[in-house]
Amino acid sequence: MKKILAFTLAFAIGAAVGGSLQAQTPAKPTAKPAAKRADAPINIDSDSFQADLNGKTGTWRGNVVVTQGDMKLRANSVRVSTVDGNADKVNATGNVVVDSPASGTATGENGVYDVPRKIVTMNGNVVLKKGKDVMRGSQLSVNLVTGQATLGGGVKSQNSPGGRVQAIFSPNSGAPRN
Repeated sequence: MKKILAFTLAFAIGAAVGGSLQAQTPAKPTAKPAAKRADAPINIDSDSFQADLNGKTGTWRGNVVVTQGDMKLRANSVRVSTVDGNADKVNATGNVVVDSPASGTATGENGVYDVPRKIVTMNGNVVLKKGKDVMRGSQLSVNLVTGQATLGGGVKSQNSPGGRVQAIFSPNSGAPRN
């Protein structure tokens, strides 16, 4: 049972995305480091920011970097929409990368965090990496409440034109064995 990484990595990456972007409605903490991360200040750097008071949105554009604790999200653009003064949806578009020393790295073309439902979705050439272990698919969906994660197919090759989920695990790249 050493390599149940498929679920663990997907969940950890989802938690990384969710933990990085949720300031007002933290997920149910499962471990003390995640709880500390949810309480940490959120820092956003970008080339520009535009607020739409009528549309109740804020958009950061150009080399966007969102940091909270040891989590870092990078994207071309990050748009936050609100409902009744609370974050509702966070949309990251263009070269989305979520890094966490503990969880690994997730990349994709786009990512959406549905704050009220606590669901993170990444799509477009999704790649999950932790150490030498790698998973690839077209869409990642993580429910931060239930811990359920799904990585959908879409990696196309000559042998599988319809696309499939791909994974490469290195048996000796994890924690030391007991």
